[in-house]
Amino acid sequence: MSHAATDRRTVAKSALLGASFLLSGAGAAPAWARAGARGRPRGGRDVTLELPAPTGPYRTGITTLYLVDRARRDPWDAAVPVREVMVTVLYPARTVRGRPRAPQMTTGAARAFAEFVPFAFHQELPDAGVAWAATMTHAHVGAPARAVRCPVVLYSPGGGDARTLGTCTAEELASRGCVVVTIDHPGDASEVEFPGTTAYRDRVVRPTVFTGDPRTGPGIFRTMIEARVADIRFVLDRLALLAAGCAADAAGRPLPEGLGRALDLRRVGVYGHSAGGTAAAQALYEDRRIAAAIDMEGFLDHPPLEPGGAGELFPVARYGVGRPLLLLGTDGFTGRHALEPSWSAVAARSGGCVRRGRLDRAAHAVFTDYAAMAPQLQAAGLMTATERIGLVGAVGPAAAVRAVRRRVVSFFGRHLPVRGV
Repeated sequence: MSHAATDRRTVAKSALLGASFLLSGAGAAPAWARAGARGRPRGGRDVTLELPAPTGPYRTGITTLYLVDRARRDPWDAAVPVREVMVTVLYPARTVRGRPRAPQMTTGAARAFAEFVPFAFHQELPDAGVAWAATMTHAHVGAPARAVRCPVVLYSPGGGDARTLGTCTAEELASRGCVVVTIDHPGDASEVEFPGTTAYRDRVVRPTVFTGDPRTGPGIFRTMIEARVADIRFVLDRLALLAAGCAADAAGRPLPEGLGRALDLRRVGVYGHSAGGTAAAQALYEDRRIAAAIDMEGFLDHPPLEPGGAGELFPVARYGVGRPLLLLGTDGFTGRHALEPSWSAVAARSGGCVRRGRLDRAAHAVFTDYAAMAPQLQAAGLMTATERIGLVGAVGPAAAVRAVRRRVVSFFGRHLPVRGV
């Protein structure tokens, strides 16, 4: 990285940190599993990162849906009179012949990600040298769905993160017989690319309103979680229409063949990371359609109003829940001690429905695609070992991805259940 790039990044980081937030946020291993000595990308080309292939028995299809809730205004932009939500649907495919693989990020989303995320949310990431739009998933665009009813699992990403950063686990679930719906929460997510503009939104890519940690603002955190829970419940409503054969995409785009018939909405799970974990647990409490949920290091209390004080518990922690909830953490999360009061509260009040688990030698972002990507960045000389450990921990990428997938798949396999597990 040049001195100019380093200086520019340092200035940008300092400005962001100093400013108050607007709102807040056997054989060779595969390339994604290799981490080595630091160095420049070979040939001076931008690095293309790889995601690990799913291990289930089914090939997967993928599509996106543009959903519009006309009963809600956008919580972050008073000029938007509706709530727009973008989702990706991954599902077991009947055949993938002739269907191209989908990129992890669209071109517009990747451009916005590169311009903002390394400075605002994940300063461990390089501000240059990565072809973010070149990373491919293992799912095939628009492939026809298998003619089998599948459990439906929804995913809510971490605060400020986009749904695309949960691809590794979502693909694994889909390859094992689930329909997985990953949700972007616009205004919260780092970037969201829509099918087009509207009368109230003149940009195709909507950036986040956060420029800092939303948990440092109690009112902002409350709005974020309330919006996410409402988004999850709205997506479930739209999936019910889709399963009934009704149009779902607000832009009128056709659905993959058989997708509606593949949805078994009697078996619904939700999982989420960080703020998404908070939303998943609270959605489980609020919505009886959800049979089980996983909270991956999401606080179940509000931020304290005063330093050193106790935050108000979310209802799920205050009253407990009568359906399965997994609380999954790491030994390297800097907020692990702050999690304990609310996690202990929900466990004590849920009559044995709550289970806890921990990943060792891991850090907060190990639950995302960074578990596979950060070691590749380190190997290319674009991330230091210290930065990689701070982001995802010291655990190797193959072990990290395998551990997260195993916990999520086995939990939903017990409680939904999932075919192919």
